[in-house]
Amino acid sequence: MPSVTSCIAIGNERLSLGPHSDRARMDSELLLMRVLERNKAWLLAHDDDDVQQEACARFVELIERRYRGEPIQHITGECEFFGLPFKVTRDVLVPRPDTEHLVEKVMELAQRFEAPRIVDIGTGSGAIAVALAHKLPAARITATDLSESALAVARENAEQNQVAARIRFLQGDLLVPLAGERFEIVASNPPYVPNTDRALIAIEVREYEPALALFGGEDGLDVYRRLIPAAHVALVPGGFLVLEIGFSQAEAIERLLASHGFKAIEFTPDLQGIPRVASAQRG
Repeated sequence: MPSVTSCIAIGNERLSLGPHSDRARMDSELLLMRVLERNKAWLLAHDDDDVQQEACARFVELIERRYRGEPIQHITGECEFFGLPFKVTRDVLVPRPDTEHLVEKVMELAQRFEAPRIVDIGTGSGAIAVALAHKLPAARITATDLSESALAVARENAEQNQVAARIRFLQGDLLVPLAGERFEIVASNPPYVPNTDRALIAIEVREYEPALALFGGEDGLDVYRRLIPAAHVALVPGGFLVLEIGFSQAEAIERLLASHGFKAIEFTPDLQGIPRVASAQRG
């Protein structure tokens, strides 16, 4: 039977030939930890231990899935966002660290209100809504998504993080299920990848994550064109719209926001200095 060290080496060798060669050893270790239900410290302390044949076969199966480009989060079925655990499936986008900037901006703006009503549009895995519910105990949070399958995942994540009683989940397009309601903050990480960029994005995104949550039309702005005016109607005077945006979209988003009566338009950069979050206030 192969040892722990041998298994990691086998996985590393195979993944070094795949689309994610830069993290081959890390992924090999993660997948072995998943199969053995152990942590990194255990692997280091038991590097000469034998791996049972059944576990080894399961490990090789997972390595092959990763070799073909499947996201590591889909293989393990989980990821971390804002310090919280989340279940992820092929029905939802894998939560990205960049989106934490949006959560931080909403948290900052929420301090201006005593008990803010916040809606997360296109909630997907529920990452934004759950993180906000966890950090803002006075907030009243609603989350919508067009996909009922995505909402099922979001509800599970709310339960897992013990905030299910504080989030209202609704199925429907953008703000349509909330006609007539008003909010202090509307937040969204909408699909913003231009259709023309499909071939340019990583295989693990292009082939394994839901196109509905990724692609935003020819220029990536289709959803913003519908969401921005709808949000203006749904916000109370002085309320805020907070949006994640794509690379090079800041100028176009600023024009859209201004043309629909928003003021105090600001952009928050990501760690690379690229504008990643747009925020604007309804007059």
